[in-house]
Amino acid sequence: MYLSWKEKHIDEADDLLITSSYNNGYVFVRPEKNLMKQTRSVRIDLNKFRLNSENRRILRKTEELGFTAIPLPDPTYHWSIGKMAKDFYDTKFGAGTFSANKLKELMTDETKSNFNMMFVYTLNSSVVGYALCYENKDMIHYSYPFYDLSIAEKNKNLGMGMMVRAVKYAEEHHKAHIYLGSAQRPGDTYKFQFEAMEWFDGEEWKQDTSIIKNILKT
Repeated sequence: MYLSWKEKHIDEADDLLITSSYNNGYVFVRPEKNLMKQTRSVRIDLNKFRLNSENRRILRKTEELGFTAIPLPDPTYHWSIGKMAKDFYDTKFGAGTFSANKLKELMTDETKSNFNMMFVYTLNSSVVGYALCYENKDMIHYSYPFYDLSIAEKNKNLGMGMMVRAVKYAEEHHKAHIYLGSAQRPGDTYKFQFEAMEWFDGEEWKQDTSIIKNILKT
C-alpha cells in the first residue's frame, strides 16, 4: 500500500499550484492523470546541496554510466522497456507491483500521465536503466526508477549512480528542489545519502534524518 494521508486532483497547466502542492507534501502518482497524494515526501534543498564523499564515491564507481534527459511522451517506446520495468518491480517489491502496460501508458500517453520527462542511463551504448520524472522550472520529481538487474549484479552501485546523476542534473538546471519519492519502507533509507535532505512529516518539512531513519526501522 502506498502511504498517503490526503489526495486531490489538480490543474496540470498551473505550474505554481503544482510546485505549491509539492511543497505541501503532495506528489503526482501513476493511477491517473492530475491525481496527487500527500505522503511522507523526501526532497533535497538544492540551494544548500553539495556533493559529499559518498556521492563522489558513487560517481567514481559508475563513471562510465551515461545520462540523457528525454521529454515524454516518447514515440520510440519498445516492449523491452516494459519488460525491464516489470522484472525490476516484481523482483524488488513483489509480483504485480508495476505492469508493462502501465509503464507504456506513462511513457506514451500524455492524457494518462503528468510525468513529462524520462532519464535514460547507458553503459557501453546499451540502455541499462530509466526513471520517469515530472519537471517544471522550479523542481524535478524523480520517480519510478528501474534498471537491468543483470547489470546491477555486476555493478552494485547502479541504482545510486542513477539517482546521483539525477540530482546533479537538477542542480545544474537551477532547480530549487528535487523530490525523491516517499519514505515508507525500511529500504528507503538509501535516499538519505545526500546533503540538505528534508522529509515531510504530514505537517511540515524536517531536516533531522535520524528521526525518519528510526521511523523506517519500525
